[in-house]
Amino acid sequence: MLRSLIIGFACFAALPVHAMVGGAPLARPEIARHVILIVGSRGNSCTGVVVATDLVLTAAHCVLPGAEYKWVDFATDGAPILQDVVAIERHPDFSLASFRNSRATADVALLKLASKLPPKFAPAALEKLAAPKAGDRVVVAGYGVAIRGDGKSGGKVRSALLVITGRPGTLQVRLMDPAAANRRAGLGACTGDSGAPAFAINGKPVVLGLVSWSTAANNEAGCGGLTGVTPLERYRSWISDTAVRLRSRIPNM
Repeated sequence: MLRSLIIGFACFAALPVHAMVGGAPLARPEIARHVILIVGSRGNSCTGVVVATDLVLTAAHCVLPGAEYKWVDFATDGAPILQDVVAIERHPDFSLASFRNSRATADVALLKLASKLPPKFAPAALEKLAAPKAGDRVVVAGYGVAIRGDGKSGGKVRSALLVITGRPGTLQVRLMDPAAANRRAGLGACTGDSGAPAFAINGKPVVLGLVSWSTAANNEAGCGGLTGVTPLERYRSWISDTAVRLRSRIPNM
């Protein structure tokens, strides 16, 4: 099941996982090296961000109980290689019911990998940031589909420069393509990008939060309108404490 998922990138979970659409380009190496692909035995595909040599941060709704999860490495010829995950920790305040009812929740999880990542990956910075405000620019990078509904268009790290809109808080931050302004289809998250990092560019990429949901333009169902992000600030202590419990060291926090 997992191997067929990797080959085709065609099966996705019934939950609203998300990806990068609207003509988003491939991510630059300095962004892509922080991003990782996660797949599940029930057919879902998500994105995660490397925070230690053996630790990945992703959305809690990506790694629900009752399934097996792997991360995907790629050989130099592009062939996918499934790698083991030995432990999964979801934030204790995550509520699947709230998530399914489009309410903000602690959509954060940590994955402990069976072995250290190869040198082509690097931990992303988790430094403390100033409170986000409307108009701030954010780079989102994920492995999701480039065309909604076309699973074969996923599997490569794409990035989009988005801006914060509305009234960002500690539970949720909304992003949009400034050129489309949520009035027409634009850049944004879609199938496969749940758990993708949203980076504040503070001289270097620093993880602001993780992609949790998306809409089409004008808040309709789909992709290319708003991208919803779970900010990490209120979960920093949990991330740090959980990493210690998993015997991992986060260098950039």
